[in-house]
Amino acid sequence: MTRQPDFIHRRRFLGQAALTAGAFTLLAPEILSGGAPKVYTVRQIIDLVLKEGNLKPIPDTVDTIKSGSPDQSVTGIVTTMFATASVIEQAAKLKANFIIAHEPTFYNHRDDPEWVKGNEIVKKKRALLEKHQIAVWRFHDYCHSLKPDAIRYGVVRKAGWTQYYKNETAALTIPATTLGELVKHLKTKLGIQKLRFIGDLNQPCSKLAIMPGAAGGQRQVSVAETEKPDVLIVGETPEWEGVEYARDGRLLGSKMALIVLGHAVSEEPGMEYFAEWLQPKISGIKVTHVASGDPFQWG
Repeated sequence: MTRQPDFIHRRRFLGQAALTAGAFTLLAPEILSGGAPKVYTVRQIIDLVLKEGNLKPIPDTVDTIKSGSPDQSVTGIVTTMFATASVIEQAAKLKANFIIAHEPTFYNHRDDPEWVKGNEIVKKKRALLEKHQIAVWRFHDYCHSLKPDAIRYGVVRKAGWTQYYKNETAALTIPATTLGELVKHLKTKLGIQKLRFIGDLNQPCSKLAIMPGAAGGQRQVSVAETEKPDVLIVGETPEWEGVEYARDGRLLGSKMALIVLGHAVSEEPGMEYFAEWLQPKISGIKVTHVASGDPFQWG
């Protein structure tokens, strides 16, 4: 039988499955009744996540299926930040054919395979996914819509600060420390080899604003202006925006420090937490977190 192209599956999925206004009506009867089917499809797993997370459909979401079919049976699930070639191979070794990734698979926000026409790396990656019959679903917009936001909560939890995380906002206050000790703490707890910072390592700090990932310079600066943190902690920021704001701020009398963790490593704890959130809700299928890791080498 001829296999239909991935984009046809995605179009059908967007029209019929979990990302539409009628999403929850498509849940399997076993899920609706509180039981669990012996075999889940990709579609049913997605529906379950939305139902259990009390998540309403998001119009024009990027959280769509990037490869595979919504109707294929799931043998195992891997959560990760990026569905890299190595994560795909590891999923295959684990006999997991469904990857839930937080960020794009094909190097652009919409995962448009024609973003750069004739992209050889995209072709090879799609062939690798096809070889292992792996479905990939992006879990970004819905992930940040969970209560609490799974990504920020995952970072707070891994840093050991859950007792200070009161109102689910970016700001939280920890016991007084120095910027140097905070840098060491984050490197150790989050498993980061190197991070970048602006500030005096001896300066005291207590109030933090935590913005993992790439929220954008405008949002980051807005939070800094509103919350007045001792330290703004971000995943990444355009250097002409948040970085220069922090540098000029200090030259003009501000005491705010900036810590740049790196995009992948700053949000990975959230997908690790999500794997633990999801596993008890699914019977008979193993959910494994496979970190995509820091993409950089350091000279």
